[in-house]
Amino acid sequence: MERIYNFSAGPSMLPLPVLEQAQKELTNYKNSGMSVMELSHRSGWFKEIIEGAEQGLRNLMKIPDDYRVLFLQGGASQQFSMVPMNLLGPSKKADYVHTGSWSKKAMKEAEKFAEVNVIVSSEDGSFTYIPEVTEDMIDEEASYVHITTNNTIEGTAFRNIPDTGDVPLVADMSSNILSEEVDVSKFGLIYAGAQKNIGPAGLTVVIIRDDLIGHADANVPAMLDYKTHSDAGSLYNTPPTFAIYMAKLVFEYIESLGGLKTMEKINREKADLLYETIENSDLFTSPVKKDSRSLMNIPFVSPSAQTDAEFLEEAQERGLETLKGHRSVGGMRASIYNAMPQEGVQALVRFMDEFEHHRNK
Repeated sequence: MERIYNFSAGPSMLPLPVLEQAQKELTNYKNSGMSVMELSHRSGWFKEIIEGAEQGLRNLMKIPDDYRVLFLQGGASQQFSMVPMNLLGPSKKADYVHTGSWSKKAMKEAEKFAEVNVIVSSEDGSFTYIPEVTEDMIDEEASYVHITTNNTIEGTAFRNIPDTGDVPLVADMSSNILSEEVDVSKFGLIYAGAQKNIGPAGLTVVIIRDDLIGHADANVPAMLDYKTHSDAGSLYNTPPTFAIYMAKLVFEYIESLGGLKTMEKINREKADLLYETIENSDLFTSPVKKDSRSLMNIPFVSPSAQTDAEFLEEAQERGLETLKGHRSVGGMRASIYNAMPQEGVQALVRFMDEFEHHRNK
């Protein structure tokens, strides 16, 4: 069977050249006689992999020297707990911006450790927009301000990163990391599950400023302390070795295209094409306000659930997979992460036009 276009919100597509390279090296990595999945994480072979992965990410994101890059496990969901466990100061206060399902989960976990203050929310508009965040909203005693830069389910994204002054900004960047250029120095901590733009599920990347490491209470388990992993170079225990190897290949692939500047240009072209198709349609509409629309996750709806079902069934027959919208939003959702080729988006918009044309006959 030929490869299809997978519009899943995650795990997502991986670049075909990366998969092909991994396939080539699968049973014998660099004449080691072993697969990467069989290599000791203490071996020279894997040391080269993990150091190469870190340097690749540093190069792509222009990560300053006073930030650590950690390769962890547990997904972004574990970071919902690790962030407050490590960053809370004496006030035990944290400010959160509520923009959808993932920020809600992050806040729920943080409430177990902190006094959570929702400084602004877009719930009043069913999370169809990104609210403005101004410095005067922030509690000076807050240990950090938390945002979700891209909302996978709702299809919204921050266009401008808020200035939080002296209070560290923490970002769940799981679904838009590496999709565009970002100034890492604006953040105290960035975390991201890998399964959107970095690599296969099982790896979590944390980028944390040096001064935020080492403040966890003594009762925090070693595995949940950023200092543990920083001191050990992400090798305190056996890391997700194959996922880190795949991430390294992805970083190299993006660099070969021209880095994040080129990646952002490609992503904007893909998103513009799909949004333009939705705007020009009499059948499909976008539930998201124009100034808050995501480049990565694009929901769209039709007038009825029956029409949605027919569209999804026919799309699948065309090799356009996993377009069903999240149950909380309905309709359809096209996740067009870095690995989604422009041809995939072009195939989708052709089908959308054809589907609408046939219904109007």
